[in-house]
Amino acid sequence: MAAFLLYPLAVHPPPPLLVCASSRARCALSKQGHRLLSSLDPNDPSTNDRLIRKFVASSSKSLALTTLSHLLSTTTNNNSDLSSFALPMYRRISETSWFKWNSKTVADVVALLLKNGQFAEAEMLISDSIGKLCPNQDITLFYCDLIESCSKQGLKEQVFEYNACLKQILGRSPATIRRCYKSMINGLCMMDLPHDAEGMLEEMRIAGFRPSPFEFRLVLLGYGRSGLFSKMTKVLQHMEDAGCALDTVCANTVLSCYGDHGRLSEMISWIRKMRELDIEFSVRTYNSVLNSCPTITSMLQAPKRLPLSIEGLVNKLSPSSLDEVSLIQELVSSKVLCGILEWSSSEGKLDLHGMHLGSAYLILLQWLDELRARFLAGTVLPLEISVVCGLGKNRSTRGESPIKGMVSEMMFQMNSPLKIDRRNVGRFVARGKAVKDWLC
Repeated sequence: MAAFLLYPLAVHPPPPLLVCASSRARCALSKQGHRLLSSLDPNDPSTNDRLIRKFVASSSKSLALTTLSHLLSTTTNNNSDLSSFALPMYRRISETSWFKWNSKTVADVVALLLKNGQFAEAEMLISDSIGKLCPNQDITLFYCDLIESCSKQGLKEQVFEYNACLKQILGRSPATIRRCYKSMINGLCMMDLPHDAEGMLEEMRIAGFRPSPFEFRLVLLGYGRSGLFSKMTKVLQHMEDAGCALDTVCANTVLSCYGDHGRLSEMISWIRKMRELDIEFSVRTYNSVLNSCPTITSMLQAPKRLPLSIEGLVNKLSPSSLDEVSLIQELVSSKVLCGILEWSSSEGKLDLHGMHLGSAYLILLQWLDELRARFLAGTVLPLEISVVCGLGKNRSTRGESPIKGMVSEMMFQMNSPLKIDRRNVGRFVARGKAVKDWLC
């Protein structure tokens, strides 16, 4: 990109941020959004412009931004021709009365244009955007967003080009320089260049900046995702030498890297090390472990045949899946369930938000055992017992929740008194006494 872009002739006050934006959003695409995208034709730009203009004009701010987010997401634009509609959608949104410029959104649009070979459009959008920015710091942060967005699209050449542009900007604050390093390290790791990212860590140290646990975790994940576990272990050691304590987030990162490559025996060793170091398990620990267990993952495809107790699950896995048995035993001996189970005289609530399907399944089995133990021990009996599954709002297809479907099937098979709440279809509820009579 030409260096003149760093120093625009027209200077305007820095604009406020767009509240919701870009491919980072996790909202499900609405029915209106589906209808629009299914009616667009890459070979009919005039009709497309009319449809997009009408859609934006008749849509709420949230609906329009969610649809733009869908067009900008790497999942969408890697598998269809929909990416060509991102710029027209963005332009129409920019004409609305509620539009507010946002660096991350523009960076995502630019990266998509570059990926599609629309270099002139990308340069024009960058130039226009920089014209809206006044201080060098704002321009620097915009280039940081460009680096991260281009990294997601695998645009290595542009990533290094924008990094060179950053180095031309003088008078940066220490906080801004740190942000630049963070963006570059993150971008290199997203492009599977962990060795280069580790070199950037060393450059940080030479420049007088101490890498944070976040930067170390990025490099850890980069090496682990590439299956370079000896390198990953060395970075762990460097991290400890630098005084960064090994915490739950970092431990889960290592665990997920082993799991992504099916290294179950290493996962067992690592999860036991977490216990030895007194590192707390979390819901993400469950997610990382159970997503990596092939037998359990296969079983979850048929909810009607799932074992309905931990003992039944272990028996079904033995002896062909002993590694998975060991991992389950490590998980159920943790305190994660107690940390998420709410218990009072009015309600005993289990909230499954944040859990993947395997985690929700195992936690639910643990929960049944925990309820039975509390009832038999004479613990206070809540008026209501509930399981919260959610409505599936964060899925690509709104309203479809695999966890809710699994819980519903399990409750049906066990003749449970827990039924879908009439006032909240993402919640199962029953009287406390009815649940106690059922279990005990």
